[in-house]
Amino acid sequence: MKNKDKTIAQMFSRISPWYDFLNHFLSLGTDIYWRKKLIRSIPTLNRPVVFLDLATGTMDVVREIEKNFTDPKIIGLDLSYEMLSIGKKKTKIKNILPVCGNAKGLPISSNSIDIVTIAFGIRNIVPRKETYEEVLRVLKPGGVFLILEFASTKKIILFGLYNFYLSYLLPIIGNLISKDKIAYTYLRDTIKKFPLATELKNELLGSGFNEVEFQSLTGGIVNLYKAKK
Repeated sequence: MKNKDKTIAQMFSRISPWYDFLNHFLSLGTDIYWRKKLIRSIPTLNRPVVFLDLATGTMDVVREIEKNFTDPKIIGLDLSYEMLSIGKKKTKIKNILPVCGNAKGLPISSNSIDIVTIAFGIRNIVPRKETYEEVLRVLKPGGVFLILEFASTKKIILFGLYNFYLSYLLPIIGNLISKDKIAYTYLRDTIKKFPLATELKNELLGSGFNEVEFQSLTGGIVNLYKAKK
């Protein structure tokens, strides 16, 4: 694991006890709705589906998959062992395989996954190109890559209210509750630096995906991308 990835893993491990609470609190519960939208965007397949959830964290996306699919097989991959441990306690199905690993080097066979998801994790991956290449490798032909991510604040969102909240209030609240001075400042900074939706779409197309589309949610706070192999 490279130094930057190791630093990110250690940061998420530190805030893992507060992670779920802060996600819901800081988004006023809207993060639950966003994940449901992600799951509803998954195409219907008339066979058992094999999922890979990248940056799975405490497995909230995995739980939504459990609720909406019959007997799914799910691999949940994350850099942080502590996050995975919390998430495993929240799941009910047996066909879940937690993997502590890096999305830039997936320990998974080629052409073996139907659906790859990542919610609020792609901005933590630099460079993204390596992960795109790995996702294309493990997806079956016709497979789908779904990305849920905060919109970049390079543009004004909700008349600037979101920009103000992200820049000033979110780091203060997150740091006060988690007692971690770095994590929620890091969250703010990664969102600010993240590409615009059209730029990320072009990244995916340039990496070999096709039929890439995206939709904005909640006034443009979040974008949901769908890319096919």
